[in-house]
Amino acid sequence: MLKTFPFLKVSILIIFAAVLLGGCISPKTKNKSATLLKTVDAPQSQLIGEINRFAKVASMRAKIDLKFEDNSFAELGVAEKYKTAPGELVVQRPANIFLKVQIPFINSDIVQMTSNGEKFRVAVLEDGSGGKYRTFVIGTNDADYSLLQKEVQNTDLNGNGKEIKQNVNAFSNLRPQHFTDAVLVRPIDTEKYSYLQSTILQEEVDFEKKKNEPLYWVLRGYYLLDEFRKNEDGSLKLMRRFWFDRVGSIRLARQQILDAKGEIESDIVYGQEGNLTETDNYNNLPLQIILTRPKEKYKVKITYLSPSSVSIGKTYPVKAFELENTWNLPEVDLDKKLEEIKNRTTTTQNTPTPTTNGNTRSQ
Repeated sequence: MLKTFPFLKVSILIIFAAVLLGGCISPKTKNKSATLLKTVDAPQSQLIGEINRFAKVASMRAKIDLKFEDNSFAELGVAEKYKTAPGELVVQRPANIFLKVQIPFINSDIVQMTSNGEKFRVAVLEDGSGGKYRTFVIGTNDADYSLLQKEVQNTDLNGNGKEIKQNVNAFSNLRPQHFTDAVLVRPIDTEKYSYLQSTILQEEVDFEKKKNEPLYWVLRGYYLLDEFRKNEDGSLKLMRRFWFDRVGSIRLARQQILDAKGEIESDIVYGQEGNLTETDNYNNLPLQIILTRPKEKYKVKITYLSPSSVSIGKTYPVKAFELENTWNLPEVDLDKKLEEIKNRTTTTQNTPTPTTNGNTRSQ
């Protein structure tokens, strides 16, 4: 018995190992992976042609549906009550926009906003809180209000306390020109910029499909077209990045606009294409646009309510993009408030500080 025990021990180990190995190579085991979708090829000239085709839209007026997500309105209490709302959009090159958002099912405006490319104006007309947030905000498109936003946390603006502070924070972030960039795609300019084409594979999941369906998890091929500007020191600055879906055909699917630091300023996704207007002049254009502003922490989905009723190509007067405070709302001029804060900060820094011996010293 003592001599046979080692053989018994070895036999058990061999059988145990065989069972484990057999389980590892079982034909029933499936390694699920993304389905690689077939792609089509296109030269750079075709990609540029698609961008310029979008850029043919020089002006537009449309009834739209807006769905806000993680947006600046949240501080006002507006987001939860009017998270999805109808609206009207008027845009015109180079950078003019009028946008109004309305209460669902009622012909009453929540917000109106305009930008003429340099200045923006926002009128909060309905806040869902008895009108205590009704405000008229004026500002400059390219201004940096980060100092103002920090200051208003501890400042009583216009004697209205927290309510006005929240409006300043919200609407110094959400500016109408963000929508202009999404709807009016700027054309390609080969004299001013350089362009580089490349490819990328993107893993995507379609949550509307069941997990066991082949197209639930896919690898989709895209062309990237990067727009570069040459700086005075010879370095290159990435201005825009275009994504073209290569599955089935070539489709402009996404546009990313970058800031001076190379960070994404606007991330714009173009949805299903269709025909706009009653004519055949504007076919295969996006019927839905999703705009994400990472820095301002908001996302909005724009859907054309009646694509055939969209008006394209008309010329609108300059006054149409200069909102007036006809409601006599409390006004907040962001530029004036910012200047006041800067002056106060400068004065404080230059004011001598008393020392323990009665003398003074500059800060």
